[in-house]
Amino acid sequence: VQLQASGGGLVQAGGSLKVSCSASTRAFDQYAMGWFRQGPGKEREFIAYISRRGNGVKHADPVKGRFSASRDNDKNAIYLQMNSLEPGDTAIYYCAADLALHNSDNYRNPERWEYWGQGTEVTVSS
Repeated sequence: VQLQASGGGLVQAGGSLKVSCSASTRAFDQYAMGWFRQGPGKEREFIAYISRRGNGVKHADPVKGRFSASRDNDKNAIYLQMNSLEPGDTAIYYCAADLALHNSDNYRNPERWEYWGQGTEVTVSS
């Protein structure tokens, strides 16, 4: 499966941005999906896990209440709505997909994910 992330850009602190990720597969609903980010000089960090039907979404503690991940299986896409953005959210945001992962697995570990998009850059100015 090929993943294409888009929607990144420059936003002021306190603002909002929505990034998207499209997948090129006929079996999109068989993939667990995830969002990660990698800030300057930092390791790749888990942001959100989205179950195959989209009814099981897990967010990382630093973004809970501010970010909301979702998916649309009819459009082969996932989304990350980001509100109340902070300069610390500046990073390249990556989407990921995997056939085998379930919400009982260690989905927070980037090494568990098989497919990755190229990333979209989000910059939050203070």
